Amino acid sequence: MASETTAASINRPEGAERESEERRAAMRGEPPFAPEPVTDSRLVASLKEAGITAALIAAITVFFFAVKTDIGVGGLDLTTRPWLWVIWVGIAFVGRFLLSFFIFKAERPVTGWFKRTQAGPSRLPVGKIVAVVFLCLALALPFLLASFLPSQNRYLLDLAILILTYVMLGWGLNIVVGLAGLLDLGYVAFYAVGAYSFALLAQNFNLGFWVCLPMAGLFAAAWGVMLGFPVLRLRGDYLAIVTLAFGEIIRVVLLNWSDFTGGPNGVLGIPKPTLFGLEFTRGDNSFADYFGIHYDPTQRFVFLYYIILALALLTNFVTLRMRKLPVGRAWEALREDEIACRSLGINTVNVKLTAFATGAMFGGFAGAFFATRQGFISPESFTFIESAIILAIVVLGGLGSQLGVAIAAVVMIGGIELLRNLGFLHAVFGASFDPTQYRMLIFGLAMVCIMVWKPRGLVSSRSPSAIYKEKKKIGADLVSQGEGH
Repeated sequence: MASETTAASINRPEGAERESEERRAAMRGEPPFAPEPVTDSRLVASLKEAGITAALIAAITVFFFAVKTDIGVGGLDLTTRPWLWVIWVGIAFVGRFLLSFFIFKAERPVTGWFKRTQAGPSRLPVGKIVAVVFLCLALALPFLLASFLPSQNRYLLDLAILILTYVMLGWGLNIVVGLAGLLDLGYVAFYAVGAYSFALLAQNFNLGFWVCLPMAGLFAAAWGVMLGFPVLRLRGDYLAIVTLAFGEIIRVVLLNWSDFTGGPNGVLGIPKPTLFGLEFTRGDNSFADYFGIHYDPTQRFVFLYYIILALALLTNFVTLRMRKLPVGRAWEALREDEIACRSLGINTVNVKLTAFATGAMFGGFAGAFFATRQGFISPESFTFIESAIILAIVVLGGLGSQLGVAIAAVVMIGGIELLRNLGFLHAVFGASFDPTQYRMLIFGLAMVCIMVWKPRGLVSSRSPSAIYKEKKKIGADLVSQGEGH
């Protein structure tokens, strides 16, 4: 009776299909009932992958680390550095082994410790607390440096100004990429337009910084609209290529239009900002003379620091306010789905133009500040690598996250400068080792590590701009990424 039941179940379609699947699983593409192939253990597989990676790195970097050429008398001097080559190959081996053993080959990768399956309401607003702490630290930074690090006050102030400049640029690009979802690889073009607009207006019309600053932003916004019109129907990779070409076109025009922009020689003698007409110099009618205080060269750096801090906070404030307005919600709707955005009656043309123009305006403000801080600009200051760094800051910080962009700018820009002061690197790699020469390699490694552990950026939660009854944070995996939709 049981055999008849079994035969009947096999004759049924689902029974026959199940038997066929079991037979195929047992055969595994080989003669029937072949034993299951033996697989390497987790340790052995990780060691194999680490060995292959180390061999590839050794072959690729042999002419970068193992040998070095210097200009000598009558030719080139060849210096061998096998120890440096072996050290980097060892670093590659260890790094790949750790990744394979703890992440790729592990049943429970360590990256799962940093993930939350469901983003729920938190008891403490950690993001707001961190933002307030950062703000208070930024406001008091010049006084803290003067009190605790007086010998390095000027250097650290200059570094803080550079970091805040990239924070402002990151927040400006975050409008285009993070909120509107339009991938822009030529953001440095608006940076250049703002810098040259300020420099040429100040020199040719004898205007001050505070008069030229809004005009530089308006000129950059106009160029953003000009870029927006040709790319209205483009998306994805095509949009990225067009914006990349736009950035290169601006640089080439600045380089070749010598009569107007100075060409490769750039623009010299750009005026410095003043405080109600008071210059930060020695002599009469200066800031120190008017207030009756001792003149200190760091006073100008403190003033520049608070200017860029005010501009960065203005960028953040405007961005947060616009996210709650209809235009900000339209940006996010465009990022999620352009077809659905059109079905709701939203004019996607105007939405894209406002995103490009707003982001470009803040890029123009940053460019004007860069010009007055440097006192000299040239086309070589606005290459594609600048756009890549700004975009990397936005991506690593988290698309659409203001706090994440600020943290990423501090880590990426300040971290490279921090390498200069790490003395133990010279003890490991030699006295002639300059870590800043490998900054792009460090950038690449940082991006790989962040994308492995935090693929959605350092800040992977988002606060919705529109709420119903109760405000709840959502995971970044539920938010569309900037792909030029």
